[in-house]
Amino acid sequence: MARLEHGATMRRREFVTGVGVSALVGPRGAWGQQASKPVVGFLRSTTLAEAAHLITAFRRGLKEAGYTEGQNVSVEYRSADDHPERLPSLAAELIGRRVAVIMGNNLAALVAKAATSTTPIIFVTGGDPINGGLVTSLNRPGGNITGVTFLGGVVGAKRLELLRLLVPKALKIGMLVSPSYPDTEAEREDVKAGTQLATQPIILEIRSTEELDGAFAALIAQGVGAVLIGTGAFMFSRRSHIAALAAKHRLPASYSNREGVEAGGLTSYGPSISDAYRQAGIYVGKVLNGEKPADLPVMQSGKFEFVLNLKTAKDLGLEFHPQLLATADEVIE
Repeated sequence: MARLEHGATMRRREFVTGVGVSALVGPRGAWGQQASKPVVGFLRSTTLAEAAHLITAFRRGLKEAGYTEGQNVSVEYRSADDHPERLPSLAAELIGRRVAVIMGNNLAALVAKAATSTTPIIFVTGGDPINGGLVTSLNRPGGNITGVTFLGGVVGAKRLELLRLLVPKALKIGMLVSPSYPDTEAEREDVKAGTQLATQPIILEIRSTEELDGAFAALIAQGVGAVLIGTGAFMFSRRSHIAALAAKHRLPASYSNREGVEAGGLTSYGPSISDAYRQAGIYVGKVLNGEKPADLPVMQSGKFEFVLNLKTAKDLGLEFHPQLLATADEVIE
């Protein structure tokens, strides 16, 4: 990890797929000064079912910091299940139960920040935490919030460049973005600035799962030969659906995370989200040990990966030069 230098109807979700919700315990104060086993609130705007590996990474970080779930720390899992209007009630519930720390993705952390100035908050975001309104300084976040950024939205131009190398016959490139993601505009502009195509990418905004089928049909109707999938929790939680649609329409798709390739996408380039959640787990452990978020600088996950799915390439009739394959960090066959 490298330190950055610049500047709800509320519905409780029982997550049982290998995660489990810890038993509730009595009141406890802020900053991890509990006499008994502390409780961490894990709050997410999207479904937990698509984040099992991130929770595993988070637990790994907790363990590195000296905490093992079920032994000396409990974790309460809450998800808005893609209904962001539920987040305020979910955050209020965790705060009311006096959890020691709230751990959240970008949108969940923003809602938690608006709800409390005392309960410590650790975030994981793929965007700029300053522009996104999470903190005012990276090195000295101040207040009750800090976290980890993996800056997935700032490599859009690089992803476009790699996609053009992989699919040189694609004269038109499409892009699907989520307008609810705080850094979508920055990602969009990064892609536009990096393009050398005669025409700008055809960018479609997606606000619901139901819009995905129509979006792919629209891209095909406009002669798009490949597509970039935008960053953010919305797209991440729908990666399997998107990969299936890309395969149906025989459209090479590029993701900002390896999970999209594991789901069947063609390629990805970007930081490791799992590594970011591991680091967040370490930060939660630090807070449980008495450190304050104000004193913990926002960290950047520095592990970037270029991943290719050769099975998907074969299904699409694509062949790559050996030198290009050699540049990949991982080739899935």
